[in-house]
Amino acid sequence: MPSTLETLEITTSDKPSAAVIWMHGLGADGSDFVPIVKELDLSGCPGIRFVFPSAPAIPVTINNGYVMPAWYDILTTDLIRREDEGGLRKSQAEIEALIAQQIALGIAADKIVIAGFSQGCAMALQTGLRYPQKLAGLMCLSGYLPLSDKIAAERHAANQHTPIFQAHGRADPVVVIDRAEKSRDLLQQLGYQVEWHEYMMQHSVCAEEVADIGNWLRRVLA
Repeated sequence: MPSTLETLEITTSDKPSAAVIWMHGLGADGSDFVPIVKELDLSGCPGIRFVFPSAPAIPVTINNGYVMPAWYDILTTDLIRREDEGGLRKSQAEIEALIAQQIALGIAADKIVIAGFSQGCAMALQTGLRYPQKLAGLMCLSGYLPLSDKIAAERHAANQHTPIFQAHGRADPVVVIDRAEKSRDLLQQLGYQVEWHEYMMQHSVCAEEVADIGNWLRRVLA
């Protein structure tokens, strides 16, 4: 099934052999992280196709039902007491379709990074840990692991050793760092290789983090 998501794409060469599929956060769209591409040091990397999908607009419970781009509904401020499992799985299927499109364009699964910020981070973990082919890496920014009580049973062995970059702001008021640390600890307990970074910032991205992302991408895609 082809993805129904609108996407923006940036390529770093005429014939990319790697891809980064990068999901935005709640209320944003696919253009949100486009400017960061030119800030990344990708020297030594193969040509990369950056794919920035936009989430569908849906009513978001925590925002009084206001309709905005969202990968899934947010039902409670703690993010996990009640989760929109149906919405998570629907967006997972859309992201899996985006991966399939890149494979059909000639990019091997193990040269595809799944990335995301906030809700997008949750989707990167929701999709990547369950994906049945080895991926290059999961880039998880300012987010958390959704449906954490189901991941041990649902994860796929193909990505057991896939590198995970997890970064968070110490002063994040939206996804508090404790939530991210609990996600990190569970992933490590399940045997995943998590490279943890934290920064003195809120729910955002900082220059030091951009540099660390570039370093990590060069390692996993070289």
